Order: sequence, then structure tokens, then C-alpha cells
Amino acid sequence: MVTRQTLPHLWLISDARNDAGLEAALGRLPRGSGFIYRHYHLEPPERIARFRQLARIARARGIVTVLADSALTATEWGAGGIYGAPRSLWPRRRHLRLATVHSLSEIGAANLLGADGLLLSPAFPTRSHPGGKSLGPLRFRLLARHAKAPVIALGGMDRRKARRLGWKRWAAIDGLS
Repeated sequence: MVTRQTLPHLWLISDARNDAGLEAALGRLPRGSGFIYRHYHLEPPERIARFRQLARIARARGIVTVLADSALTATEWGAGGIYGAPRSLWPRRRHLRLATVHSLSEIGAANLLGADGLLLSPAFPTRSHPGGKSLGPLRFRLLARHAKAPVIALGGMDRRKARRLGWKRWAAIDGLS
């Protein structure tokens, strides 16, 4: 099982829209940051090839690499962790386990399943879900206090919004690429 560890404060998340700039973005991240590889838009052979390419860069820079997929796939691909809905974190494996959560019930599920970190979103309006409802600083903080593991702010995040939120752990797609 994963030993609780200090999670990186800064996380870059991959997406179809930031793919072309990921090498440069990884090069700008400080050592000890995190990288969540999603790339759901690619077919399996292209997805694994792109993962290997980016993971090589991340590892060389001391960046934790997490895969949005199953623990089995993360093991096969050599990822340092998994990312997904709380139920996808079960069964527990030897990986860093990050849960994506949007509500109190999802936070409860992540707590129950022993997530190592929770990505709570959307903190602010985001291009990923145009016109969607965001939590805002107050609701974000109210929900985050129910988490048993460190919370990473996601959704419309960049350095300015992280300061506005007053939150040390945050992740971005566009805000870091």
C-alpha cells in the first residue's frame, strides 16, 4: 500500500488542447511537481506512445507522473500513480491514488477508499466546462475541509487564482501550458 506522502503543490494535467505544448510546459515545472496524463482523445497505441514520451521528460525533471486509468494499466505503463473517480481507486494497489471530486458525497467516497489526494473542482469557471457552475472560494473551502487527504484545487486555476483562493496545492490544464 502507498505510504502517505507529501503531495506536490503544483500539477499539470494533460488534455487534447494542451498536447502541443506539453514538452515545454513540463520543462517549466519546478522539480517535485506532478503531472497527470489523461489524453482520452487518443487511441490506445497512440495514447501509450505519447505517455511514454512525456513520462520520460517528467521523470528526468523529477516530476511525479500519474495516469488517468486503472491501477493495472498504471503498473503496465510504469506510472507512479492513478487518477480518477473515487470508485476507480479500488482495489488498493501500490500507487499514489488521486481522486477527482466535485461534491460532498464524492469526497466521502474518496475518504472511505483512502485516496492519497483529492482534486476538487471546478474551483473557478473553466474552459473544460464552458458555462458550467463553479464552486468559488467559499464553497471550495467548505467542501475541502471534509477531505481526509490533501486537496488540490482544479478548474480555471492559474497562479493568480491560486493566490486568490489562498490554496497551496493546485492543478491546471491551460493555466500551466
